[in-house]
Amino acid sequence: MDQLELFDIANPCIGVCQSNNRGYCLGCLRSRDERFNWHLKPASERAHILRLLAQRRARLKQKQQKEESAVDTPSSLELF
Repeated sequence: MDQLELFDIANPCIGVCQSNNRGYCLGCLRSRDERFNWHLKPASERAHILRLLAQRRARLKQKQQKEESAVDTPSSLELF
């Protein structure tokens, strides 16, 4: 049985509507299909998309941290 949704699920759009080379929005991280007709999608589908976005944000954060640590850590060549 589906859980009763008491509140509408907010649109995750932050107004940065540009896509990366893989087709994901740079602002909200949704694909074109996930963005298209957001307000018409069933609440269960929107909730699923929001879970996917949380996973994408976590992966992006890990990638950024890895890149920052690579820049902050001098290579053995930089030590000489």
